[in-house]
Amino acid sequence: MPTISVIIPAYNAEKTIQETIESVLKQTFQDFELIIINDGSTDATLEIISSIKDSRIQVFSFPNSGAQKSRNRGIEQAVGEYVAFIDADDLWTPDKLERQLKALEENPEAGVAYSWTDYIDESGNCLPGGHHFKFTNQVYERLLLGDFIGSGSNPLIRKEAFSQVGNFDESLLGGQDWEMWLRLASKYQFTVVTATQVLYRQSAHSWSANLERQEKGYNQVIEKSLANAPESIQNRRSQIIANRYKFLTFDALESGDNRKYSFMAARFLWIAIKNQPDLLTNQVIWLVILKIFIRILLPPQLAGLFINSLKKSKQQ
Repeated sequence: MPTISVIIPAYNAEKTIQETIESVLKQTFQDFELIIINDGSTDATLEIISSIKDSRIQVFSFPNSGAQKSRNRGIEQAVGEYVAFIDADDLWTPDKLERQLKALEENPEAGVAYSWTDYIDESGNCLPGGHHFKFTNQVYERLLLGDFIGSGSNPLIRKEAFSQVGNFDESLLGGQDWEMWLRLASKYQFTVVTATQVLYRQSAHSWSANLERQEKGYNQVIEKSLANAPESIQNRRSQIIANRYKFLTFDALESGDNRKYSFMAARFLWIAIKNQPDLLTNQVIWLVILKIFIRILLPPQLAGLFINSLKKSKQQ
C-alpha cells in the first residue's frame, strides 16, 4: 500500500499535463500512487497521459463534472495514508512530498502540512508575489481572515481527516479549496514547511480567473463558515469580508488592463472599504485607488505608460 495518494484532476490540459506529471514522478519521496481523473477532456490530454509509462499511475475517465467532483472521485480511489492534490497546470519542487511528510510525522497532532507557493506564467516564467506564511497549530481564525495556503496544489493531508470533515463541497460556486481548508482547520492543527515547493500557474483563461463566480463562491464560504461560528469570530465578519474583497481587488487589477476589470476592481475595493473604513489610512490602498482611476480614465496603452512612470518615480 502506498504511503501517499497524489490526485490530479485534468480537463483539456494538453499544454501542461506532462510537465505536471513529471514534477510528481521526480519527487525524492517515491512511495506514492498517482491518480489522474480525466474530467471529460476533448483534447489530447488522455493521449499524453497514456504515453507516460509508470506503474504508479492510475487513470479514471468520467464525463466533465468540474475540478471538485474530480478531486472527490480521486479521494474515493485513494488508498494512501496521506493525500495530496495538484492541478494539471501546476508544478512541485522535487522535495515537496518528502518534506511535508516529515513535517506531519514530526507533528502527530497536525492533520495538514503546507508549504510556500510562488507564481509562474503560462510559459513557466516566475511572476512576482506568492504565499509565504508561517501560521501553525490552531489556524482556523487566521485562515478565515485570509486563505494563506495559496492553492489547491499545496497541502499534504492525512486521509483519515476526510472521514471527519467530508469531501469538497461541490455546491459552492468558488472558494472550494478555502472552504475545505477551513473545515480541516476546525478539527486539526496545521504545520508548515518554510520553503517554496509549489509553483502555481497564473492564466487569464483559468477557472479561477472568473472573478464574478469567485466572488459569489467566497460569499457562500463566508456565510457557511460563520453560520455556527462562536461570537468572537462572528464579530470579525466585516474584517473577513473586507480582506476577501481587498484580494479580489488585486486579482481584478492583475487580470487585465481593460475598463471591465478596472470597474470590477473599483467595486471590489468599495465593498472592502465599506466593511473596513480604516483601510483608507493605508498608503497602498490610495495607490490602488489612483491606479484604478488612471485605468478607467485613460486608454489602456496610455494608462500603462502612466502607471509605469509612477512606479519608476516611486522607486527613485
